[in-house]
Amino acid sequence: MADYQKAYAPHFYLFQQKIPYLALGNQIQHGAGLVCQQKPCPFPQGAGNAVVCTGGTADIPVAEEAAQTAEYFGCHVDRIYDVGVAGIHRLLSKRERLFAANCIVAVAGMEGALGTAVAGLASCPVVAVPTSVGYGASFYGLSALLTMINSCANGISVVNIDNGYGAGYLAAQINRLAVKGNEKNTLSGM
Repeated sequence: MADYQKAYAPHFYLFQQKIPYLALGNQIQHGAGLVCQQKPCPFPQGAGNAVVCTGGTADIPVAEEAAQTAEYFGCHVDRIYDVGVAGIHRLLSKRERLFAANCIVAVAGMEGALGTAVAGLASCPVVAVPTSVGYGASFYGLSALLTMINSCANGISVVNIDNGYGAGYLAAQINRLAVKGNEKNTLSGM
């Protein structure tokens, strides 16, 4: 497994100043707050696709954590941001991109309904990520977490609140299995 760690930019830069020989070769992925020791590995051209989508723009930092993690582990990632259920027409206008995915990561706060909406449209696995953003009675992501756990849609799994890393890693594993399955079917003539 690769060295990949969650960190905030000020902590990373302090670490870089105090112990420069240990920080050598590390880089920070801004927007997601991820520190990695090497650049993301290239994904074989034309092999696989993961989609990361958000309900709103406040969900983007967690979505970027998921997207950059999946890219680091070899996935091609298609980002579709600000397609929440409050404006369902925005999600529906992107359905061709959703249908092309081997796995979809749906990141949403507030009531967390995006995961269910996406899973109802797509035929691939969906990883739902509740976020702690929101106002009113969202309870720092608990409302979205409970909605996602209680989803009646098939093919949806849920990671913990703000766990973009876990969602990105799971998406990369699902995508890798889908690519392997497609390669086997192509080789055997199916």
